Amino acid sequence: MGLPIPRPPASAGPLDQLAAEGATGALRGPSGCFYLVDGAVACVESATAPGLGARLAAAGKVPPERWQDARDAAGAQHTGGRHLVDAGLLTQGELEICHLGALLDAAFFALPLLMADDVSFTPGAGHWLGVVRRVGAAALQQATARRHALLGRLAPWAAVDTSPVVPLDAPARPVTMRPTGRQRRLLAHADGRRTPHELALALGRSAFVTLLDVRRLAAAGLVLVPDAPQALPRRRPGACLDDNPAPVAGAARTPTWQPPVPRLPETADPDIALLVRLRTALEENL
Repeated sequence: MGLPIPRPPASAGPLDQLAAEGATGALRGPSGCFYLVDGAVACVESATAPGLGARLAAAGKVPPERWQDARDAAGAQHTGGRHLVDAGLLTQGELEICHLGALLDAAFFALPLLMADDVSFTPGAGHWLGVVRRVGAAALQQATARRHALLGRLAPWAAVDTSPVVPLDAPARPVTMRPTGRQRRLLAHADGRRTPHELALALGRSAFVTLLDVRRLAAAGLVLVPDAPQALPRRRPGACLDDNPAPVAGAARTPTWQPPVPRLPETADPDIALLVRLRTALEENL
């Protein structure tokens, strides 16, 4: 399964309208669900991006059974986030930082929301986690647009988005970058069968960052880029299939043009484990 990349959102349609009205409830679309509180986005869920629980479990911070305990204890008041903090599993700062990372990741794949029959709104509905941190609809769209711009600069390597990630032990050309620690771990788990989407789910990482890293690795010559489908040869009217000469054994292939690799800043979306360590260090020095 590959990562479906939506169009860069110029307008979120129903999300803009509900934000302007100061609405509270759940806005469901084809690729995700937005939970609004007084017009602001409090939570976003998308099947394409690993949720907060999966990311915290992968970081070794909140075991799945403790996450389920918080969900069961949330009740009608939606106090799941408060339960995680009161139980000592997360500090309030850790919860806010990790929640924001998961929200932005899900929003990338859930936007844009257009006026359509498959978009619905349930007034008053809330997420069991509760309100951890609110994000304005306009700010969320701006953040998503910036992420689309980052991917756009690596567009020549978009063929890797939906293909199994195949590391190259012997790159066909000189390597143009040294992989980061996060990218090395990604390469270590790439088995030639799982796509970027499947690797993100398996590792509990940001789906967007995984996609961006795979494109960067492909641009550097460290990941196999699938060949584009070749067009059928044009034939003369009445020509037979045997009229095309067979390729000469040992003939050199014409080298394909490689686009220049853009210099991109590292995305400000590190692993949750790093965020947790950073928050702990800050608290110890207060």
